[in-house]
Amino acid sequence: MIELIARLSSKTVEAEASFSILDLAIKHDIPWLFSCTHGTCARCRCLVTEGLELLNEPTEAELDRLEPEEFEQGYRLACQAKVVSQGHVKVKNVPYF
Repeated sequence: MIELIARLSSKTVEAEASFSILDLAIKHDIPWLFSCTHGTCARCRCLVTEGLELLNEPTEAELDRLEPEEFEQGYRLACQAKVVSQGHVKVKNVPYF
């Protein structure tokens, strides 16, 4: 399960194979901020407060866009992060602006 928390709403949904966090937010009508879906704008940046270890490794797009300190704090790009193991994941949309 993944708990998606946006600015004005939240929902817990089933994680689906090959779906990014952003894909899940869009599918379940969670108003997640984003512009590009490719990892360049970083508007979809999110803070993973539970289950970070259940996600895929950071992608090249994330490594190019986010600072090492952000990864240490639990930040990922929702368009790049995918749930790859069973368990509870909790993420909050935290864009830069």
